[in-house]
Amino acid sequence: MRNIKICIAYNGTAYHGWQRQNNNITVQQLIEDCMGRITNGKITAHGCSRTDAGVHAREFYLNAKTESAIPCPGLMRAMNKMLPDDIAVLSCEDADEDFHARFSAHGKEYVYLVNNAKHKDVFGSDLALFYPYPLDEKRLDGAAKLFVGKHDFAAFCKAEAKEHLKTTVRTVYDFTVTRSGDTVSFTVSGDGFLHNMVRIMVGTLIYVSEGKRTEADILRSLETGERTDAGVTIPPHGLYLNKVFY
Repeated sequence: MRNIKICIAYNGTAYHGWQRQNNNITVQQLIEDCMGRITNGKITAHGCSRTDAGVHAREFYLNAKTESAIPCPGLMRAMNKMLPDDIAVLSCEDADEDFHARFSAHGKEYVYLVNNAKHKDVFGSDLALFYPYPLDEKRLDGAAKLFVGKHDFAAFCKAEAKEHLKTTVRTVYDFTVTRSGDTVSFTVSGDGFLHNMVRIMVGTLIYVSEGKRTEADILRSLETGERTDAGVTIPPHGLYLNKVFY
């Protein structure tokens, strides 16, 4: 039995996230069905993350076990031929038996993109959040640094998700806010992320820009764990899983 490690990229606009669901189309479903047809066997794909509906991935890893002898280059070519245009296989290799795309990862990096122009981008409306109001990326970069370190991020987690977690403590390695023309990028890396954590952190920073929250509120939210101390959960379509660290 081989353990195959595959890296894919996808535009998540048409999908209800990674994880297979009964009534919605997901990336996992398409990957498993595609690999199953190619290998003529049942495939279970283990993903590195459970991206939400509408979230994108520039680098998403999965592993799947198969008895098929198809070499990785051939498997990769066949998958890219069969998968829809919004999913691409970037690499494929044989991995150690104990490799697991999720549990073997040391951390992840996410990027949230904001279109800070005066008008909408009609060709990229599903790829970045349109926000036509002033954003001071230098101030927000300084505020983002308050998240760096080991903290209890209970205030930055979807309420229902916390009930199933042993701990809401996570370590953020780095958080930067940069601008390139009209695009403002919020880039954050860490050892793990709670449900909606990145979207709530970015939403909190945007609230800081709007004067609805302050840097002191960020520090207080990390201490109290109260969801109401943090900012809004911004929409998913600006979020990208950017890198996975092994």
